[in-house]
Amino acid sequence: MKTRSDARFTAFLCMAEIGTMLGYATFPTLLHTLQQAWGMSNTQAGVVSGAYFGGYMLAVPLLTALTDRFDARHIYIFACLLAALGSFGFAFAVGGFISAALFQACVGAGLAGTYMPGLKILSDHVQGPMQSRYVSFYTTCFTLGASASFVLPIVLMPAFSWQAVFAISGIGPVIAALMVWRIPPAPRAAPPVAPTGPGRSLLWMLDFRPVLKNRPAMGYILGYTAHCFELLGSRSWLVAFIGFAAATHGQAAFVAPAIIAAFVNFLGMPASIFGNELAMRFGRRRMILIYMALSGLTGCAVGFTAPLALPFTVACLCLYTALVMADSSSLTAGTIAEAAPDKRGITLALHSTLGFGAGILSPTLFGWVLDHSGGNGATHAWGLAYASQGVLCLAAPLLVWLLRGRGTRGKARC
Repeated sequence: MKTRSDARFTAFLCMAEIGTMLGYATFPTLLHTLQQAWGMSNTQAGVVSGAYFGGYMLAVPLLTALTDRFDARHIYIFACLLAALGSFGFAFAVGGFISAALFQACVGAGLAGTYMPGLKILSDHVQGPMQSRYVSFYTTCFTLGASASFVLPIVLMPAFSWQAVFAISGIGPVIAALMVWRIPPAPRAAPPVAPTGPGRSLLWMLDFRPVLKNRPAMGYILGYTAHCFELLGSRSWLVAFIGFAAATHGQAAFVAPAIIAAFVNFLGMPASIFGNELAMRFGRRRMILIYMALSGLTGCAVGFTAPLALPFTVACLCLYTALVMADSSSLTAGTIAEAAPDKRGITLALHSTLGFGAGILSPTLFGWVLDHSGGNGATHAWGLAYASQGVLCLAAPLLVWLLRGRGTRGKARC
């Protein structure tokens, strides 16, 4: 009965997560339209995409760390309203590159207060040996939310302006806030006592030193950073690359590039769940090393497939996405397993700060490589841009291996 109740609770929280993410890919999906409307270069477009993760990185340390002392539901609801404000800003106030970057950062900050705090809500309510599996379902629904955010603009654009598309995407976080408001508070231990003195409480909550000393957790955190660098950068340019691959053959894609991108992203959901199941069976660290090496190699090659048949390019993108996502749930579950119970919020804060902080750099690097190696119309430029994302994951297994822990939790769970 308890397992069934935990499953229902996880499903409910996953639906709320999808709602918070309806604005996640609105800008990347409409990138070509907005790039032309505002006269942005590829580097500027990459900066706007990266601003999402910049807002996330700036907000996540505080918002996630606060969940160690305050009810995570309240943080979640506040962040939902922040995400909605960002989308509504695009709809009613944006006027070009600068304002677009600011509102994109606002939407990203909203995700900072929903994704990891939502995971904190889940881990507070769901305990025991099944926790890793439910964490896998929750983190995998990030991909489902991302896929929905790719599809929504394509469905709406024939009937609405791009401003209306942003406005409609802002409704999702509002609904998610109402859903989480209905969740009862979880049983909580008394929060640890903070040092006294002006300003000491905030600094105490943001003290990452205990996490940095936790070598097993840091191995997973650094692995997650490399994972996010590859995932978030390549995902930001996915629609544009599919459109380029179709145009290379002098034809339109057989369906809209954003729909293909949504399908490609959706495959990451079963890949993440299946990847976590294999990790639970054969060893978490071992499988993470394998997934990262394979995804890095594939990333270095996938951009060069554009001149080949479009279905082959899409198949390669599907394989690449599956490999990139295979370690996603395992990395986050590993961080939670290795975190001290009273430091789970601050551990997840660093996990998410470094991971999504990498998302600031990777879309911008992708666009910079495009601009400086031939532009949007050159196959080798796209190949090098994708390689700039995959190369870090080739080095990441070494970092995870060097920081492997020998603690009792690592032996028991990995």
